[in-house]
Amino acid sequence: MTTLSDVAKKANVSKMTVSRVINHPEKVTDELKELVFQAMKDLNYKPNVAAKALANNRTQIIKFFILEEIDTTEPYYMNLLMGISKELDKHQYSLQLVTENSFDLGQSDGYIITGMRAEHNDWVERLEKPFVLFGENRYGYDFVDTDNTKGTEIATEHAIKEGYDKIVYVGIDVKEPFEFSREAGYINTMQRYQKVPEIVRFKNRSRYSNRYIEEEFSKYPKNTAFVCSSDRLAIGVERGLQKNEANIPEDYGVIGFDGVFLDQIAYPRLTTVKQSVFEMGAACATMLLNKIKQNGAPQGNQLFEAELIVRGSTKLKKD
Repeated sequence: MTTLSDVAKKANVSKMTVSRVINHPEKVTDELKELVFQAMKDLNYKPNVAAKALANNRTQIIKFFILEEIDTTEPYYMNLLMGISKELDKHQYSLQLVTENSFDLGQSDGYIITGMRAEHNDWVERLEKPFVLFGENRYGYDFVDTDNTKGTEIATEHAIKEGYDKIVYVGIDVKEPFEFSREAGYINTMQRYQKVPEIVRFKNRSRYSNRYIEEEFSKYPKNTAFVCSSDRLAIGVERGLQKNEANIPEDYGVIGFDGVFLDQIAYPRLTTVKQSVFEMGAACATMLLNKIKQNGAPQGNQLFEAELIVRGSTKLKKD
């Protein structure tokens, strides 16, 4: 059985250095870490996670709590979970997905929370372990998210530059920071180009935006673009336009927001604002682990830049 001494000998370092690399990698140079990790790999050495947890008075468990309804047919949360778990695995942490009823069962070192709404704040404030949120919030909690304002800015500007005369924002009907930011990005861009904003809002289900476009199609003349707050809503808009035999993208443009799977199965394939969900998951894990190491010290927030992916649901001018 491979021992710590074997790893130290292979890497030509002391046992203390190997122990420090395993238990406190932030205190060791990258060069030393590379030497020790390579020796561990060569010798197939697995650190004793239980012993490490005991020594550090830790459980080596992070709980992930989803506070919103999710659609299990979409890979959005799978991408997020994979990003979180991959990063935690580098630090010998395991991820535990919990529900509202089982949240307080068992020990953990901290929480990653997504889908927080205003009604959850009293409960979140009572948490005794370090936590970070995936998603903007108005309470000053540490969080990771996309730059939502910039995302709809680039979407709206794309619609304007491709020559659409009327640009409508299709928002999610929630009074939450991420949606306020997305609407602000649309409004700011419309005002910058001296255009009049127009906003409609629905629950984040394609059937609502679909029904609306089917029933209210006559309100929207040719050369209208719809900038949507989610790919779900954008798919509904596409279907409503197609029901009315509208020509996409020449007469009507549609832009989504998320860029995780739904944009690729839509027809025409959606132009969308793509979020770096996997990378944001990893950032949540890194932020929380840093917070745990620093005894709960605030970490602030980290915003990821969104990317506009242009596909068949909007015009693309030829140079």
